[in-house]
Amino acid sequence: MNNIATAFKKGFTPLQALKDRISKISRGGEACKERLVTGFTLVELLIVIAILAVLAAAVVIVLNPAELLAQARDSQRVNDLDTVKNALSIYISQTSSIDLGGCSVAALTYGRCTAAHPGNKAPFGAIGAANTCEVVAANNVTGTGWVDVNFSIIPGGCPIPYLPVDPSNTTNYFYGYACSESPNYVFELNGRLESQKHRIKMPFDGGNKNCLCGGAACTSANAGNMTTTESQAADCFYELGTDAGLDI
Repeated sequence: MNNIATAFKKGFTPLQALKDRISKISRGGEACKERLVTGFTLVELLIVIAILAVLAAAVVIVLNPAELLAQARDSQRVNDLDTVKNALSIYISQTSSIDLGGCSVAALTYGRCTAAHPGNKAPFGAIGAANTCEVVAANNVTGTGWVDVNFSIIPGGCPIPYLPVDPSNTTNYFYGYACSESPNYVFELNGRLESQKHRIKMPFDGGNKNCLCGGAACTSANAGNMTTTESQAADCFYELGTDAGLDI
């Protein structure tokens, strides 16, 4: 009893302390409620928007959608030309009466192409000359397509249903075909690659249209310096085929 009395004398009132505690909790709850209702301030929203903008810009820079699309087109080009090359090889090896089409050269007209192009940007003939390429839009495999070979006469059946066409098919990006029947049956297929990843294949494909890289002859060390303008020049094509120098 003496202890209790002493405690009361010192001002300790359990009931009052409990009331104070309840009051603090109540005020704290109201404060939380006010914060929840208030939400983000304008400054906070602006900060979030700015962060999202920076992240979006970083994603665009890292992924580079335009480059990714160009890479996809280039992959198709490489596959397309390889498919036609294989079909021509099958035709030559399995056909008794070989006819590779209009292989003769007349009036600086070399081969057949899927799209029109400036005169000095034909994929065949001497580099820099005013060469042209006969433009043929047809993609059939019966002898009148841009590869004018009748694949349907192959004894084992036609290896391809139709001739592929460049995914862009413009003055800079198109497919070309040229051939020679003397002294051997040989051919050359040309296209052009546009992406930074794939266009460095053009100087090292074994052909004669080997591009420039940063104003100099391309090497493994400077291939990454090839500009878009250089990749579209008259002396820059992706070449494949059976012609020894790929220089028809």
